[in-house]
Amino acid sequence: MESFGTRLHRATARRGPLCVGIDPHPGLLARWGLPDDVTGLTRFCDTVVEALGDRVAVVKPQSAFFERFGAHGVGVLESTIRQLHSAGALVLLDVKRGDIGSTVAAYASAYLDPSSPMYVDAITASPFLGVGSLAPMFETAATHGGGVFVLALTSNPEGSSVQHARGADGRTVAQTVIDEIAQLNAGAQPLGSFGLVVGATVGETGHDLSRVGGPLLAPGLGAQGGSAADLRAVFGGALAAVLPSYSREVLGAGPTASGLRDAADRVLADCRAALAATD
Repeated sequence: MESFGTRLHRATARRGPLCVGIDPHPGLLARWGLPDDVTGLTRFCDTVVEALGDRVAVVKPQSAFFERFGAHGVGVLESTIRQLHSAGALVLLDVKRGDIGSTVAAYASAYLDPSSPMYVDAITASPFLGVGSLAPMFETAATHGGGVFVLALTSNPEGSSVQHARGADGRTVAQTVIDEIAQLNAGAQPLGSFGLVVGATVGETGHDLSRVGGPLLAPGLGAQGGSAADLRAVFGGALAAVLPSYSREVLGAGPTASGLRDAADRVLADCRAALAATD
């Protein structure tokens, strides 16, 4: 199987540099006039797939909003993943898993092994038990052509106390994560399969992202306060590797499929302009 980095590079070249989240939280379901139950969840996801599955490069379901409905919600997630794959989108499951030993290996099997009903192209992961603790995820991803996006610099206010803390070698925790992911991508062309999550609203942090060699997922755009223009300040010379991610800014344009498409086209145009801008 082709590597995730290769597939992502091709998908963004064809469909544009955009990831759209599927975050069916109660307020959004209500805004769409849908009940806060599995029926509403199903109708919501079916509409998003219809509107965006065949035109957006990456779609990012947030697992928690499905899990809150128990087994039936997970069933909707599995169905949504299958539909998105059938429509040609890459699926990035936002689960932020992180653990050690056999447990992280089980997470890897659940999401990155093609035999699993929840098999996706890539997942998000938390490295704060040590990047090395995620080795089973990296190994499973490499075996099956998957990807892993590791949290590095998040935009929540609590994150900086951990991510900006410095170790004995003087590097911040975030820079250590960045450097270890860069090592995993060494030599990969055209793009490595191991990426980082860096919030679009973190501003200039002084961290070096130039040698990561993999994709840089940038959530926090749109309703969360970030704009496409902010990407230049955050990513600087690594701009070419950025995958901008929107959720509520696009989803809020529902409940019609045409509204979702129009919103996705608009933010994609903003992203293209920002990522192509030169000084």
